Amino acid sequence: MLATVGLLRLAGLRWPWPYVWGGVAAAMALIDPWALLQPGFWLSFVAVGILFATDDGPTHARSGGLGARCRALLREQGVITVSLAPLTLALFGQVSLVGLVANLVAIPWVTLVVTPLALAGALWPPLWDAGAWAVGALMQVLQVLALLPGGVWSAAAAPVWAAWAGLAGGLLLVMRLPPPLRALGLPLMWPLLAWQAPRPPAGQFELLAADIGQGTAVIVRTATRSLLYDTGPRFGSDSDAGQRVLLPLLRAFGDRPERVVVSHRDNDHIGGAASVLAQHEDAALLSSIEHGHPLAVLHRHTRCLAGQHWTWDGVDFEFLHPRAADYAVRSDKPNTVSCVLRITAAADARGVVGACALLTGDIERAQELALVSTQGDRLRCELLLVPHHGSKTSSSEVFLDAVQPRVALVQAGYRNRYGHPAEPVMARYAQRGIPVWTSPACGAAGWSSSAPDQVRCERELTRRYWHHATP
Repeated sequence: MLATVGLLRLAGLRWPWPYVWGGVAAAMALIDPWALLQPGFWLSFVAVGILFATDDGPTHARSGGLGARCRALLREQGVITVSLAPLTLALFGQVSLVGLVANLVAIPWVTLVVTPLALAGALWPPLWDAGAWAVGALMQVLQVLALLPGGVWSAAAAPVWAAWAGLAGGLLLVMRLPPPLRALGLPLMWPLLAWQAPRPPAGQFELLAADIGQGTAVIVRTATRSLLYDTGPRFGSDSDAGQRVLLPLLRAFGDRPERVVVSHRDNDHIGGAASVLAQHEDAALLSSIEHGHPLAVLHRHTRCLAGQHWTWDGVDFEFLHPRAADYAVRSDKPNTVSCVLRITAAADARGVVGACALLTGDIERAQELALVSTQGDRLRCELLLVPHHGSKTSSSEVFLDAVQPRVALVQAGYRNRYGHPAEPVMARYAQRGIPVWTSPACGAAGWSSSAPDQVRCERELTRRYWHHATP
């Protein structure tokens, strides 16, 4: 960007600022077209454009005393904060309410302390140590600001038209225009600020099997409430599916899960639970983990037991497994006590029972046979979350004949080391004419009790030309 502006200056060109601004943006896009998909590109260029558009030209603030310069700095930061808030909300689903204070601290510190030390370090390297200390001190201050209660405000992800309207409203509010025209920015921003993600009607529910790689994580939504079934894997010491996928998804929906069900203690089911519960401390935790498990120490939990049930907005939730006896004889395999959850929509006006979904965790053949013997026809459901990601130890013939699902979902990683879903298992589904959608091919899979034969594949709905077409 600086090189483009420098070349224009060296060429003796004195373009108006919109031409310079647009020319630099075009040069960036030509050099790196992928930059157009990066939030930083839009935040940077919109911020600079706003500063140009709202600048009143040479004033006494630049030649005045310290007070005038401070007032100019406050005005510029206020303009940027207000005008970029809609764009930040559209890109990230949240706005920092302490951003103005953070910028007032960070910008002078970086400009007057960090940058000079970094440049001078090229001449005398010990100054880089001082620069590192300056950066560390700044980060400590910013972390304190970030942890302030209410420091960040989140909202549901609004459609594109609301995002554009909000950005236009933010610009109107800070432009040097007559007050009546500037006031029009408020109604333009309102759809973005107040947007609520559509929810299923009373008596119906929908679920989204998130694309989290090798693991299970399903968001279940009724008319007014939400539940999270499993939380995907932990990827490393500082990264997990809860932090990277589920929390952004919940923010996009504008959801706060009232209950988090962790089917069992395997990493690919419990890995993201700590991150989710840290952000949603009021959520009730139901699981089959032992009382001494680290997650049980961090968050009070209730054991899932067959027969436990509750109703939200006319939708019935019931655990079918494990029984109390299963805990007493549990082996070293936590799969044997996976929490199996049956979700059933309300009956219609004619008394016909609504569609249901069966979320099975990692139960294996022995648990499937036990369910068939104790539940019988109650196992029949329109949607089946394929047990154990399609492992050879699960999806027995007897179990599939009892459930008789119309559709089945497999949450598994692309070319995972376990070979999930196994070919013999997929053959059993194919023999019964049960369509199966897998995470690598479908991405995040959506299903609604009001349309039980349909599965919405986000990979198809939002396909990009660079996406690999998985068969």
